Amino acid sequence: MSAETMILALILLPLVAAAGIIAARHQPNVREGVTLVSALLVAVLVLLIADRFMAGEVFAIPLAEPLPGVTIGFEIEALGMLFALVAGLLWLVTSIYAIGYMRGHNEKNQTRFYAAFAIAISCTMGIAFSSNLFTLFLFYELLTLSTYPLVTHAGTPAAKRGGRIYLGILLGTSIGFFLLAILATWLITGSIDFQEGGILAGKLDPAWGGLLFALFLFGIGKAAVMPFHRWLPAAMVAPTPVSALLHAVAVVKAGVFTLLKVTIYIFGSDFILSNDVTGGLIWVAAITILLASMIAMTKDNLKARLAYSTVSQLSYIALGAMLASQAALIGASMHIAMHAFAKITLFFAAGAIYVVTHKTLVSELDGLGRAMPITFGAFLIGTLSIIGVPPLGGMWSKWYLGLGAIESGQLLLLGVLMVSSLLNIAYLLPIPIRAFFSKPRDGEHYTKIKEAPRTILLAIIITASACTLLFFYPDPFYQLANQAAGGS
Repeated sequence: MSAETMILALILLPLVAAAGIIAARHQPNVREGVTLVSALLVAVLVLLIADRFMAGEVFAIPLAEPLPGVTIGFEIEALGMLFALVAGLLWLVTSIYAIGYMRGHNEKNQTRFYAAFAIAISCTMGIAFSSNLFTLFLFYELLTLSTYPLVTHAGTPAAKRGGRIYLGILLGTSIGFFLLAILATWLITGSIDFQEGGILAGKLDPAWGGLLFALFLFGIGKAAVMPFHRWLPAAMVAPTPVSALLHAVAVVKAGVFTLLKVTIYIFGSDFILSNDVTGGLIWVAAITILLASMIAMTKDNLKARLAYSTVSQLSYIALGAMLASQAALIGASMHIAMHAFAKITLFFAAGAIYVVTHKTLVSELDGLGRAMPITFGAFLIGTLSIIGVPPLGGMWSKWYLGLGAIESGQLLLLGVLMVSSLLNIAYLLPIPIRAFFSKPRDGEHYTKIKEAPRTILLAIIITASACTLLFFYPDPFYQLANQAAGGS
């Protein structure tokens, strides 16, 4: 199969799956079979593409030129390959989980859910492989629109309100700031193509570099940098598989991926470092890291606590992008993968708890770990990976981010990362501790409570195991991250 065919197949296959899911809407087993087979094919295809890319094959395909000099096209580079691997592999695991969750909770509108999920994966692959800002912006907006039905899935007033916040912030920031930044880049350079080393050096007065970067930073609302983060907690009214999509597979990772891609392939690390482009802006990420962590500590609702944890963790990646040193860019790129596997494990566990017990509050979980040891054991693994404790994958991305802060002479930012890890301990670790070691409240007994359905447990075990595997075998993601950061 040619490189061009493989790229198109990876983007189009989820769309074909969505059509098949809709066609099988009256046959749930067939509908879910289409979902699983399609997700498996996407996972296999993305692994094959990654293997050929790492062997040195070039993947590029121009599709159309809607405006003179502005093309819709795709090209694979190291950062996009890393993002596509994360999304492609986790769609399969999330599909396995979703089948157990949606059936176990007797959710309505399941056909719409599976179809919208598939379309979102197609948009994600389009973002990952975009060869220029125009193509990326197109798929970025399509991802927002395709995930709106997932956020409002329940159809309740709270879901509709969450959907309005979701659309309002994401479309408002992208059209108000991101699109303006793209137009400014085009006017300054005459190009919006991604290029190694960036395209702004020698064409943009460094004095204006900070303003342009700020337009990108705040325009990429999916990165959830404060104050444009409220859409993420608001979207937690959606079913847990949607939360997994938002936090690990596609949406927020599309945001920080876009910010990294702009940093590396539009600005270029040399331009940023030599002109102190992000000097003041970097503290926006630092404040988001700390403030979101402190807000997470106040949340008793489990999904809300995890949502603010994600806001904080995303700004690790934003901080790494703005530090712009090689180690920081490696750490930021690796954190896309390491955080994805850890956070999806936490959300999978939260969904399992809800399916079995209908409990949503941290204060209700006392003693539940003895009835659901696999679920809370996986939650503990995901927690320790988020904290950055070896032998779990989250250690590697935090290690390189710390090295990046040292390389840049930003010891105060190193302190921010260390304090943040302590805050991670404070708001995440008490959850499995109280589940395993506290006595149930009000004399409640859990003798009749068992683990969640097998498909849910299988997905949890896979992602928790991956958190450990990525400590001992981080090489695929490290090699791609190192290449994206300019390493040999």
